[in-house]
Amino acid sequence: MDVKYLYGVGSVKMTENINLVVNMELWDPEKHYERLGTEELTTEILGLRVPSLTIPVRPGRNLAIIIEVAAMNNRQKKMGYNAAKAFTQKISNDLSKNPDVML
Repeated sequence: MDVKYLYGVGSVKMTENINLVVNMELWDPEKHYERLGTEELTTEILGLRVPSLTIPVRPGRNLAIIIEVAAMNNRQKKMGYNAAKAFTQKISNDLSKNPDVML
């Protein structure tokens, strides 16, 4: 595909940073998906390690919103806040205060 030809010269950048790699695959009910985001996976691009994640998708899902949330979460991680770690820490604290609670 010739992007410059199709969309014009203004649609092409000479350089750009890649901050996140999102792999989308069809939902496989037999596969285990890491849903919390506690695993820090990366993909190597031209010798650089870039954060990556795999998102299982199905027809009818709003992919734009799913990708937007993934990008915002990645940005928060870069700024020092990890929602998955905060969530698991809160659960651990709550369970240690009240060990009789069953999940």
